[in-house]
Amino acid sequence: MEGIREKEPLGYTRPERGQGRGIPQGAVRRLPGKPGGAGTRPQGVSLFFDTVDFSDLELPAAARALRKEVRAFLQEEARAGTYTPQVGHAEFSADFTRKVAVRGWIGMTWPKRYGGQERSYLERFVVTEEMLAAAAPCAAHWFADRQIGPGLLRYGSEKLKQKYLPAIARGKCYFALGMSEPNSGSDLASVKTRAERVPGGWRVNGQKVWTSWAHKAHAFFVLCRTSPDTGNRHEGLSQLVVELNAPGVTVRPILLMNGFHHFNEVFLDNVFVPDDMVVGEVGQGWKQITSELALERSGPERYMITFPLLVELIRRLGKTADARALEHIGKLTARFWALRRMSLGIALTLERSIPGEGGAKHATPDLATEAALLKDVGTFYEREITDAARLLVGVEPDPDAPDAFVRHLADAIVFSPISTIRGGTTQVLRTLIARRLLGPRT
Repeated sequence: MEGIREKEPLGYTRPERGQGRGIPQGAVRRLPGKPGGAGTRPQGVSLFFDTVDFSDLELPAAARALRKEVRAFLQEEARAGTYTPQVGHAEFSADFTRKVAVRGWIGMTWPKRYGGQERSYLERFVVTEEMLAAAAPCAAHWFADRQIGPGLLRYGSEKLKQKYLPAIARGKCYFALGMSEPNSGSDLASVKTRAERVPGGWRVNGQKVWTSWAHKAHAFFVLCRTSPDTGNRHEGLSQLVVELNAPGVTVRPILLMNGFHHFNEVFLDNVFVPDDMVVGEVGQGWKQITSELALERSGPERYMITFPLLVELIRRLGKTADARALEHIGKLTARFWALRRMSLGIALTLERSIPGEGGAKHATPDLATEAALLKDVGTFYEREITDAARLLVGVEPDPDAPDAFVRHLADAIVFSPISTIRGGTTQVLRTLIARRLLGPRT
């Protein structure tokens, strides 16, 4: 694969109460095997996702059929013990990503000439939903499929499209996101990383932080300042593709308190980036990244990160749930369906912007407000699931427990503070929403 090196994954091994009416029958279907037992599943692995019945009456037949196909694949992978479901993050598995790619589930909506399948956004929604419900190890392709690919399709040169998109779709190229900096988190317009014009390209200096999976990715999108600050911080920003094996790039790990490693800090010291690695137009980085963030904030991943914990909570309470537990479960279930409808609405809007016959394309929708609303409400919902699980079940969280609920609860507690920060803090999102819906203060 010209221009893209193979990068093998490094791998990582992580060091009842009350009486009442119970959960209504059918809320979670009975799993095969003995009650409370593992059935044919590997010990410690719960196939919680095969108990969930998503209502697909609104989706076309192709999407409903695809859901069955995706779920069958995920059940097979989980039963084979190829991964252990985690809550709060997706594991990185190059092997899993390539299996997904063979089935045509990466770059699903992209043009076929770039390795895509030209399938609908609703079908992609179904695949995403099933992957999240199964807590599948899809980190290797997640960023590239969700926003890097669409960003290249919309803004990238033909050379960049040809170089990266087919490789991403084949599951052979992994991307990270170079946005946050030590003093520039949700306030991305304050980034200090600079790119100075030199013969043939740019010389980049700066630091990025919280860069997920940079230690395993091939390249990342870097938001940087390419012209002096004019007073308008949104001007003079550009996006570059930087290869993570380029001279001058240093990746250092950031370990979480449970020892898990997916965050990194990336140092860029006099890194040369050729002109043909600029994404879009020089100076238009803010416009570009805003549209890409809308994709990050609008999918099911904005409210389903702790969804496996909710399903295990319902399973654990079972018929012993008292009135208080039933009230909590009812509210969480109702909120899930409301959030799902919001996200489906955005997918439908994107569907209408797909190129038509002869390459004609509708105006690309501005979804920043809708995406910010979903992300704001959805990430609080994820924390509510964690809080409810702690309140309703008196167990000691243990990340190494064989019991799926106990293990998921431990993971969810560790990741809970992150949910309302990553992808934009609550304060920044609500400011964006207020300005767009209500207008600036007078």
